Amino acid sequence: MANTLRQLAANKGGLGGRANGLFIPYIGYGAGQLQWIDGARRGATTLADAASEAEDLDMELGILRLSGPRLQSAISGALLLAAWLDFLSLADAVLQRCPFYGTERLLADMSRVQQLIEPSLRALSSLAPGHVEAATVALPELMGQLTREFHSIREAAGVATARGGQLMTAAQFIEMITLISAMKMALPRQPPSVPTTLGVGWVMDSSGVMMGSRLVVSAAWVEMMRRLVQAGVLSVSAVSAAVRIHAGQVMMSQARHDLPRGVREALGDSPEVRAMHETGKAGAGMAERPQHHVLPDEHREWFEKRGFTGAMDIDQFCVEMEVARHQALHGGGNWRLGRMWPGEWNQMIMRTLREAEDRAGRMLTQPEVLDIVASAMRRYNIPMNFTPWRGR
Repeated sequence: MANTLRQLAANKGGLGGRANGLFIPYIGYGAGQLQWIDGARRGATTLADAASEAEDLDMELGILRLSGPRLQSAISGALLLAAWLDFLSLADAVLQRCPFYGTERLLADMSRVQQLIEPSLRALSSLAPGHVEAATVALPELMGQLTREFHSIREAAGVATARGGQLMTAAQFIEMITLISAMKMALPRQPPSVPTTLGVGWVMDSSGVMMGSRLVVSAAWVEMMRRLVQAGVLSVSAVSAAVRIHAGQVMMSQARHDLPRGVREALGDSPEVRAMHETGKAGAGMAERPQHHVLPDEHREWFEKRGFTGAMDIDQFCVEMEVARHQALHGGGNWRLGRMWPGEWNQMIMRTLREAEDRAGRMLTQPEVLDIVASAMRRYNIPMNFTPWRGR
């Protein structure tokens, strides 16, 4: 993607040079999206690596779940960015091959498409679990809209070129754009005049590959997605959205429950699994509960010196709980008096960690800190269902 953006910016006959650089901001917009997508991917990798180093299995799973929103946002963001690159490539080709399609018209087209994708990209880049989930669930419908926009601009440019007397150029242009488009998987096979209907047959062949008329998904991919869903790393709706997008326009606007039953079952779709993903006021049916920093916020600097920065920042290690339970952990409603109780969470965990360092004669490593915290959480009956800090 980065190479494509550089090539487009360097093309002085197209986006990189036309109309005093009017289209350069659109290339810059794509570059800006690529930055946060790469950041989300790196963050998910960092968390996955940290999870693999944790000796406590519950802590390993808890950290792995933290990577979910980053992984989900990176996957969905990459799909949208690929679509945006399609439009940039389309605009680049129009500028070079379709002189009868006005520059102002093309600018209006690009602005309209940017307005379509901007809300979803903003939600995904926030990495907030609720926003990421909502944007991911809505992605198939958005990809359907983008596909129709792509068709519309491509065909209008072809018509404008044909009317200008360049029939051969118009035909070559349409063929070229169809070949270079990363969205060609999503382009309907039927002509626009033919209504699209859901008619996908699913079979499992002898090699363990699930095949349909519009989609091929390996058994290994399904098994990997199923494990991530069951572990609470990805949601069924997010994986189903990816399936529908890759299945093409026919399934773009279908809801999760309209996927073939065998696919839903293979992905682990069940009431128990879906219940794992209730988030926020709407999902849980109640006001947001307070969050407890298992790595005390007042000792942030201590943890930062031991590697808790970036994707592993202590704000990632929060647990939602009832108000009364949270107050009890801190010795009651008055936090100043609570700090005087040796069993108060912050006092206890910092004392335990410092004693461990005294015994080791060195700073604890990140995995060692997490293993000690995991043991304490188990003693205090605190579930290792981490959620990022929402702030006050």
